[in-house]
Amino acid sequence: MAQAVANVARRINATVEDGKDSLDLSDCKLISFPDGVFKALRSVSENICVITLADNEMKAISSKFFSTFTQLRELDLQGNVLTKLPDTVGEMQHLTRINLANNKFSVFPEKLTEIATLEWINLEGNSIAEVPLEKLSAMPALKWLNVKSNPLNSNTQSALQSPHKFDILSTTES
Repeated sequence: MAQAVANVARRINATVEDGKDSLDLSDCKLISFPDGVFKALRSVSENICVITLADNEMKAISSKFFSTFTQLRELDLQGNVLTKLPDTVGEMQHLTRINLANNKFSVFPEKLTEIATLEWINLEGNSIAEVPLEKLSAMPALKWLNVKSNPLNSNTQSALQSPHKFDILSTTES
């Protein structure tokens, strides 16, 4: 545990000291985004555009995360145990890519459809049965959606077969 904490601290210090625009806390055994990280990154949070929290054990991500990292363009949360996102994710004005693959989502996080800049959504390997295709089709920037390895219901599967303005990866072959 102490080694995991030291690892997180080392990565945060490198981000702050080097003035990096990205923070990689992947594979750090995190169960949540540590409150201390908000304080440590206070001076640079506006500069951070990419955050990787992949392959941790995170069960939730707080609203504070999204209200702190307002300039976020890419967020990688794959390989956690997330079941939902806070509503504040819908307020992200710069987010273009979100990776939520291999989590525990059983419902499509519809707040994502409110992000006008979002181009790329990966939800592979979750437990989602329905996808809000109408809302996704209304997203101005969406180019790519991956819903492979989800137990999609037959209505959703057939709706995915018809042409869309974005690329869809799903378990059914077209």
